[in-house]
Amino acid sequence: MNSLTVRMARSSARHPWRAIVGWLVFVALCLAVGSAVGMNSARTADYRVGEAGRAEAMAAEGQLERRSAEQVLISARSGTLGTEAARAAVRDLTARMERLPEVAEVAAPVRSADGLILMVEVALRGEERDAKDKVDALTAQTTAVQRAHPELLLQETGSPSISKGVDEQRGDDLALSEKITLPVTLLTLLVVFGSLTMAAVPLLLALSSIAAGVGLSMVASHVSPDTGVGTNVILMIGLAVGVDYTLFYLKREREERARSGGRLSSQALVELAAATSGRAVMVSGFAVVASTATLYLASDVVFSSLATGTVVVVLVAMASSLTALPALLTVLGKRAERRSTRRAERGRPVRRLRGGSGEKGGSGERGESGERGESGGRVWTALLRPAARHPLATLGVSVLALLALVVPLAGLHITEMSRDTHSREIPAMRVYDRLNEAFPQARVTHQVVVRADAARAAEVAEALDALTRLADADPLFTGTPRLRTSADHRVSTLELRVPYLGDSDQAYDSLDHLRHDYLPATVGRIAGAEYGVSGDVARYTDYPAHQNGKLPLVLGSLLLVTFLMTLYAFRSVVLGLIGVALNLLSAAAALGLLVLVFQHTWAEGLLDFRSTGSIGSRVPLFLFVILFGLSMDYQVFVVSRIREAVLAGTPTRQAVLDGVRRSASVVTSAAVVMTTVFVSFVFLHIIEMKQIGFVLAAAVLLDAFVVRILILPSAMLLLGERSWWPARPERGTAEPRAQVPPGRPVVDVR
Repeated sequence: MNSLTVRMARSSARHPWRAIVGWLVFVALCLAVGSAVGMNSARTADYRVGEAGRAEAMAAEGQLERRSAEQVLISARSGTLGTEAARAAVRDLTARMERLPEVAEVAAPVRSADGLILMVEVALRGEERDAKDKVDALTAQTTAVQRAHPELLLQETGSPSISKGVDEQRGDDLALSEKITLPVTLLTLLVVFGSLTMAAVPLLLALSSIAAGVGLSMVASHVSPDTGVGTNVILMIGLAVGVDYTLFYLKREREERARSGGRLSSQALVELAAATSGRAVMVSGFAVVASTATLYLASDVVFSSLATGTVVVVLVAMASSLTALPALLTVLGKRAERRSTRRAERGRPVRRLRGGSGEKGGSGERGESGERGESGGRVWTALLRPAARHPLATLGVSVLALLALVVPLAGLHITEMSRDTHSREIPAMRVYDRLNEAFPQARVTHQVVVRADAARAAEVAEALDALTRLADADPLFTGTPRLRTSADHRVSTLELRVPYLGDSDQAYDSLDHLRHDYLPATVGRIAGAEYGVSGDVARYTDYPAHQNGKLPLVLGSLLLVTFLMTLYAFRSVVLGLIGVALNLLSAAAALGLLVLVFQHTWAEGLLDFRSTGSIGSRVPLFLFVILFGLSMDYQVFVVSRIREAVLAGTPTRQAVLDGVRRSASVVTSAAVVMTTVFVSFVFLHIIEMKQIGFVLAAAVLLDAFVVRILILPSAMLLLGERSWWPARPERGTAEPRAQVPPGRPVVDVR
């Protein structure tokens, strides 16, 4: 046993305190360096995709980009809005806002059609992405005017205040998620190990990995900008894989301790665990990293941010399980050995070890999850009985059941989740609804951008005038268009308003009219002119189209990476193909279940959401990539146990049944922990995060309890020795066991 994992474990076990202190120093150093360099947040230009992105880039070139704006609504607390009171409030508000360095312009007030509300629009300076950080200064002035005019009601909304409200709500949601996840995870581990000390080890290592991951992600953000979701994914994935990797390693160490009957030292046991589960952790960890890295091919700053956060935290979790964990196990093991020796010297009985294997063919003193092996063996034997006795029927029924869940996928409708989908618990969103009702002309604005030689400025102006006349005759448009031209006369923009909500069919129809009818018939006739339409609706249209265009490349790369990683791990083309097929099936089934739940209204009360009739554009791709990586955890761990038995001389049929049975409880425990983490995201208010949490939880459960317990063993039992084609494992080549002088007592490491 001289692999990298064993050498790392041996070094940590020989110098445990040095390894533990070194890990803590590493975590602290990551946080310190990350805090020193700070987070590099993505800029507005980083989000540009499609025609909308090109139009925004042209507008920015002429310094005509859209400014972020806040809208202040002024109304009477009761009755009609008095003219003098309203004018006084508008003058006060305008004067205060114009003194702020954050403000670029304060527009003249606009009265609603019913005369009950005045709207004052305040445009902000600088980057669109930075506007939410400046909004506090504006809301402070609005509050001051409200105090000076108590007879009136002043309310503020706008993209910056809504974004700020969403961020605050996300922070509160994540705090709630942690309050749910951490206790449930600890309780699950307590059930697994029956020991607070041993249950705390995976949780503490996962939390330390998350801390280090957050620090390193700040450094990485200077290469791949952060979009605000990096920390979310680090918390979600870090806790899931951090606990899983430690659990795999820890369970194997306890299994070997129980099996050895005290004849092996703590250091030898750690090396055994490193040679088996340690290798599985490395393979599955690199599989997650490789799978997640395919997100970079999407050419999208959000997916790049998600990929960076995942890659960083998975690598850190791997490092913790291969360095700090062996050291901790050695320290705890030696302490337990001393305690057991003292108990023996006093003539007191030595307590039996919980959480080890102790089983032979599924029975023994203790099962893998701490229950009596006979009872635990009976449970898993019963669950495996259909696959063992009727593998073909079990395979067929299981696959058909998953295919039934895939059926709703035919109705998948993908959209970019717009501002209109945010929770109305955010105060700015409630004011936003009032704004839309009172001022329908302010609901949607399309920005037409044209770039041409300065010599053609007159032609451009004439063409845009013709476009304005076409829009005036179209009931989908309203209001007075706004035309602007850059100082060098090369870039012009025309803002057209639509009196419908951004997620309405009419808003999308108006964009189609512009792009496919009106612009080609006007601006499109100018030789050499470049043009495009931007705005919120254009963004909501172009982003899903961009993702759909990248999906074949990302998915194809993902399938190839999954196949190659499985081929590397087990030297089997057959298992590689099976792994790809099963991952596709479980991911598609989970996505079909997501469509069934979130594209309809029947589950709204149950899961506390308002259906948009669609799935967030980022959800499917994120699901496939993350699930393919996480599924390798179970695939590698289960098949490694099977292959280990085959190498030791066990026939493939018996190796399959024994391997699944012996790994079942740890896979179940890992799935429960991972599901708990993902389910906690269902309680978030942000609809896209709800969907991601739900679909990942569903996918993990399907993968752990249907794929790994029913489909995989059935397929391998039917294939038999052909499962290992072309490199059939050579019998008797299993890793040798470490040898130490016998005679040590059985110890309890609780």
